[in-house]
Amino acid sequence: MAAEPVVGNRIDRRRERTRNALLGAARKFLSEGRSAVSIQEITDAADVGFGSFYNHFESKDQLFDEAVRSALQVYSEMRDAIVELYDDPAEVFAVSFRMTGRLQRQIPEMVRVVLNSGMSIMLRDEGLAPRARRDIIAAQEAGRFEPMDPDVAIMAAGGALLGLLQLLDARPDADADALSDEMTCHVLRMFGMNKRSAQKLTSSPLPSQPQL
Repeated sequence: MAAEPVVGNRIDRRRERTRNALLGAARKFLSEGRSAVSIQEITDAADVGFGSFYNHFESKDQLFDEAVRSALQVYSEMRDAIVELYDDPAEVFAVSFRMTGRLQRQIPEMVRVVLNSGMSIMLRDEGLAPRARRDIIAAQEAGRFEPMDPDVAIMAAGGALLGLLQLLDARPDADADALSDEMTCHVLRMFGMNKRSAQKLTSSPLPSQPQL
């Protein structure tokens, strides 16, 4: 009787390993811009049996969607842990933007998944967009940002962010910290912040980021 939960736990752990292997393979393909691969190629890369795929996902599209979601989850957890230290919504936005640029050097595969998703990433219900939207609206209500349609603001900030990440990906020797801070400053100015205030927010020390 006592052995049954152990067997169940072992099966659960094996299922979880298989699922994670499939997600890892999908993230790798997405980071390389290879979304046209077959399910066989995915299971081969994950080193799992072809038949096990359908124990976890109904289709390749569902797997890839979950792979993007899981990549965004990594970002979200890190970001949320850091910005809880701040009360000013404009500073929360600035810290998030500066931190995200720096992630290109820390977890490039995840960032390439985001890049290869394009601007559609800003329309998802998890990760970057809902947090940025909340921060922008809060900064507007606090008088830190000038009024702007939140959807327009999200797309403007998202375009700047993806452009920054693409630049850093193309220039591996570039100073990611400096470029991330510079782009953040420009976005803050776009949202109506004066130069002195924007420079102050983008020159303050960032807290230590959690280990990945």
